Amino acid sequence: MKQIEKEYYLPIDNFSQDVIISNLELLLTYCNRYYNRQFITRKNITNNLLIKVEQFLKDYFEKTAINRGLPTVELLASELNCSPKYLSDSLKQLTGTTAQQHIHDKLIEKAKEKLSTTELSVSEIAYELGFEYAQSFNKLFKNKTNLSPLGFRQSFN
Repeated sequence: MKQIEKEYYLPIDNFSQDVIISNLELLLTYCNRYYNRQFITRKNITNNLLIKVEQFLKDYFEKTAINRGLPTVELLASELNCSPKYLSDSLKQLTGTTAQQHIHDKLIEKAKEKLSTTELSVSEIAYELGFEYAQSFNKLFKNKTNLSPLGFRQSFN
């Protein structure tokens, strides 16, 4: 910061703007380094976070999805007392997927389980998982698996 301030008060020349921008980029690089370093030095905390995410989603889909709709990253982060950005970055570092992708993966996993072990209709399954509209469920399922829910059920039987 002192270097930027010093450059600011020097007489302007052809390189003044470039020097200030370079120093700002360096400062931002240090900030990024510091932010990402926490994921390396806090592996145990991040692993515990993943365990809590898994447990929350398991409980959510087994008990409350019907009444509360689909889980959001904001809800998940709130339950785990962290910010949505931190949660997503932690999961990305640990699993390679963001919080939203993680929620969708668990949702599809639960949907596959219900499609293969129950006789519930696709609409009933969608409703049980927290979808307001079956079409939204169908679209997400097809996007993630390249099969419609009915197609998955038929291929399973």
